[in-house]
Amino acid sequence: MGQVELRIDCLPEVPLDAAAEFHRDWLGRAREAIATPGADALVIVLPVAAKDHDDWRRAIARDLARACAPRRVNILGGGDAAAIAAMLAYLGDAPGITGQYLPLHD
Repeated sequence: MGQVELRIDCLPEVPLDAAAEFHRDWLGRAREAIATPGADALVIVLPVAAKDHDDWRRAIARDLARACAPRRVNILGGGDAAAIAAMLAYLGDAPGITGQYLPLHD
């Protein structure tokens, strides 16, 4: 199986509300996804957001990666389909990268 993905298409615009919704509705799903037999990496794909969301997204990436080690966890933010596909392919072949929040551009 290798790398699994969790795509979240919509979160609130206010950073505090977005973080709360992620913790309430998505953190458990992320833990289930990385615990899937055969999964050694999880990439969470979040929607585009303003820079004031960066801190909570980095904290989730870092803390979830630490909690799930040696499995890897990274978070992508925004980007078009091509940018997301390229980064997913890159991360699939980059076993040393974990705990990162990577904002993407179209």
